[in-house]
Amino acid sequence: MDRAIEIVERALARTDEPVYVRHEIVHNRRVVDDLHAKGAVFVEEPDQAPTGAQLIYSAHGVSPAVREVTKKRGLRPIDATCPLVTKVHREVHRMRREGLDIVMIGHAGHVEVEGTMGQAPGAMYLVEKPGDVAGLKVRDASQLGCVTQTTLSVDDTREVMKALKARFPSIELPRRDDICYATQNRQNAVKELAAQAELVLIVGAPASSNSNRLVEVATKLGVPSYLITEAADIDAAWIEGLDCVGVSAGASTPEFLVAQVVEHLCALAGDDSTIESLPVIDEGMHFKLPPELRD
Repeated sequence: MDRAIEIVERALARTDEPVYVRHEIVHNRRVVDDLHAKGAVFVEEPDQAPTGAQLIYSAHGVSPAVREVTKKRGLRPIDATCPLVTKVHREVHRMRREGLDIVMIGHAGHVEVEGTMGQAPGAMYLVEKPGDVAGLKVRDASQLGCVTQTTLSVDDTREVMKALKARFPSIELPRRDDICYATQNRQNAVKELAAQAELVLIVGAPASSNSNRLVEVATKLGVPSYLITEAADIDAAWIEGLDCVGVSAGASTPEFLVAQVVEHLCALAGDDSTIESLPVIDEGMHFKLPPELRD
C-alpha cells in the first residue's frame, strides 16, 4: 500500500497538471484526503478523466475492460496495482489457457475482486464463505482452479478451501504466497495482542477489508475490539479500569495515525502508562515503482 501512495505522490511532483486516480488509491480516507489536497483527482471510471490526462490505477487492480477504455480515451496510465494482485491476475490467465474455470474466494463488491473477476468474464465464480460452496453450480467440476482476494489471510480462506476440495476433489487450489503477507502478519500479531490485552483497537478504514478482518480476529478470541479511523474516535470509557490495551492497524493505515492513537491512549491513561511493542517482522519484500516514475 505504501508503494501505491508513493506512486501518486511522485506523479504529482512531476507535473503541474491534475493527476487522475481510478478509485481510492488505498482504502483509507485520511490518505485519500491528503492526496486530494495535493492535487489528485479521484474518479470511479476512466471516462470521468479528460482525454489525454494521466490516470493511475489503484493498488486493487483493474480488469482488461478498464485498460481498454483507458487506451481508447487516449489517457496516459500508470499502474499502481499491487504486484501480489498482478500475480493473481496472471494465475487466472494461466488457468484459462489450460481450460480451467476459476473459483475466486473474496468479498462481493470489493474493487480488487471486481478487477480479478474481470480477467475472465463468464468463467469465474465467487464464494465468500464455506456455506457458499454447497450451492455453487459450475460447468465442469473436473476442470476448476481457485484464486483468492489477496487481502484475505490464510486463516480467512482455510475453511473455504477445505469445502471446495471436499466438493471438487480435482480443483487446483492457490499457493500460500498468493495471499498478502502483510495481511497474514497483522492477523498473527493481533492474535498475540489478544492474548495479553483487555481491549484491541484497530486503526483503519471502514472500507478496508483487511482492517475489518483484524477486528474479527480479536473478537473471535473473546477480546472486545473496535475499528477506529483516528485518535479522536476513541471513547475514554472504553479503557476505563483496563490495564492493557492493544493497538494494531490495517495494511493501508499510515504510521502517523497509529502514533497519534498511541499518544492519545497514553494521555488518557496518565503518567503511569507504558508502551510495549511486539517484535517487528521483516516481511522481506520490496516492489519496484513503475518505470515511468523511477529516478
